[in-house]
Amino acid sequence: MTRDEALDLLRQHIKNEKMIYHCLSSEAVLRALAKRLGRDEEKWALAGLLHDIDVEVTNADPKTHSLKARELLADYDLDEDLLDAISMHNEMATGKPRETEFQHALAAGETVTGLIYATALIYPDKKIAPVKPKSIVKRMKEKAFAASVNRDIIMECEKIGIPLPEFAEISLNAMKEIGEDIGL
Repeated sequence: MTRDEALDLLRQHIKNEKMIYHCLSSEAVLRALAKRLGRDEEKWALAGLLHDIDVEVTNADPKTHSLKARELLADYDLDEDLLDAISMHNEMATGKPRETEFQHALAAGETVTGLIYATALIYPDKKIAPVKPKSIVKRMKEKAFAASVNRDIIMECEKIGIPLPEFAEISLNAMKEIGEDIGL
């Protein structure tokens, strides 16, 4: 599946533009993580782009979200590890813990996008450009800030061998590159 095909498919299933921004952000972060780790950048980016394809169909129900995504993507020629990572980004639906590098990377990468987005929105111009990696690390410690962002999932970056400060920098820089595409 090409990126354009994936984006068209995503837009067929997701109408909320903010959710599209999240998927584009996740795509950018996963591509950057794959580059850093020497993994398949196209595959990881595709997982980031498509991981929430079922969020509107399932109304983000934690018991079905990600399982329906796998069903929606089953007829496409996608690698099993990509489908597995998408399913496992929501452990609640699968009832199993994440185990692979790809699973941890997708979960941590897509989760940190919410923290980065929230951080950018507190800046006067509401843009991502002035945000610094240390601001992301600082906000990680403030549990009341972006309270719905699960810090434990973000910390799975350490399970892929990337310490939080570096993970924040990689993720933030990836999102900065597409700032205009994601409303920031």
